[in-house]
Amino acid sequence: MNELHRTAVVADAHNDLLMLVARRPKASWGSYFREHWIPQLRDGGIDVQVLPVFIDDEFRPEGALRETLRMIEAAHQVAEENADLVALCRNGAEIDAATAQGRIALVLALEGCPQIDTDVELFHTLHRLGVRVISFTHFGRSALADGSGEDAAGSRLTKAGVESVGLLEQLGVLIDLSHVGRGGVEHILELATKPVIATHSGAYAVRPHHRNLTDDQLRGIAATGGVVCANFFAGFLTEDEKPTVGHLVDHLEHLIAVAGEDHVGLGTDFVAEVFEEKIPACDLPLIIEGLDAHRYVPGLEGPAGMPLVTEAMLDRGLPEPTVRKVLGQNLVRVLSTTK
Repeated sequence: MNELHRTAVVADAHNDLLMLVARRPKASWGSYFREHWIPQLRDGGIDVQVLPVFIDDEFRPEGALRETLRMIEAAHQVAEENADLVALCRNGAEIDAATAQGRIALVLALEGCPQIDTDVELFHTLHRLGVRVISFTHFGRSALADGSGEDAAGSRLTKAGVESVGLLEQLGVLIDLSHVGRGGVEHILELATKPVIATHSGAYAVRPHHRNLTDDQLRGIAATGGVVCANFFAGFLTEDEKPTVGHLVDHLEHLIAVAGEDHVGLGTDFVAEVFEEKIPACDLPLIIEGLDAHRYVPGLEGPAGMPLVTEAMLDRGLPEPTVRKVLGQNLVRVLSTTK
C-alpha cells in the first residue's frame, strides 16, 4: 500500500457485503464480519463503507420489509459487537469521530425500494433506524420510479416518487440516482434542492450502457453539489474481454473532466463473493443485462484491491490532491450533509 493511499480517507459508496452477513445465523453476524470482512476492509485501507440493503426477488413483495429490517438489524449487531473496530454512523460528525478513532465508519443505504411501495411514510422509520442513502429502484419498475432497464418506457417519477424527493430532503437522506432510469434522473435533478449522489455508476460516453450516466446527467449531479461514484463492475466499464484497472481510470478521468474533481468518488459494487455464494453452479453463466456477471477486473474482486486504484490514478498522472478527493474526501463531504 503506497503512502498516499495509507494516509488518504478512502470511502466506498457501495459494497453488498451486508447480504452475506444476513444470510448467516444471527449468532454469527458479528464474528463473521470481524473475521471475514474487517481484514479485507483494512487491507484495502477503507475508512468509510456504505452498506446497501438490497432485497432479492425471493423476498418480494411480501417479505421485502421483513428482510429489510433483518438486514438493518444485522448491521446494528455487527457495529455493536465490533465497537472497537467499526461504528454505524448517521451524520458527518459521527463519521469524523469514527475515522479519527481509527474505526471504520459504516453508513446504511437502501438499493431500490420494494419494501416501501407507495407507503412513503416508512422513510421516517428507516431514517430512525439509521438509513441515510436511498435509491428508488433497481433495474426494473418500482412504485416510485423506473430503473434504467426500463428506459424505453421514457418514464419519470410517479406521484409517490415526487413526494419522496421532498420527504427525503427534509429528513436529511441522500437520494441515490444509480439504477434510476434516464427520465427519472432528469426528474429528480429538476426537483432536487440538496446534493444528490450516484453511488455506483460509470460514464456513458466511455461505455454506452444504460447503467451509466450521460454527460448532461453528470453535470446535473455536480450542479447540486453531489458526487458520482465510479462503479468497478467490469461489464459497465468496458466491452473488452480483458478488463483492467486502466478501464476504471478511463471512467474516472472522464467523470473528473465533465463533473469536476470535487464531484467524483468510488462506488465499487464488489459482487464476486455475493455471486459465488448465492448463485448455484447449475445456474451459470450468470447474465445480467446482457453482461457476464462473473467477469471482474483482476485484483478488484474485493476491498483488498483498493490500493491498486490509487496506484493506477497516480500512474495516469492525476495530481495527488485530486486522487485524495476521489478516494474519499468528496464522498465524505456529501455524506456529511445527512442528518
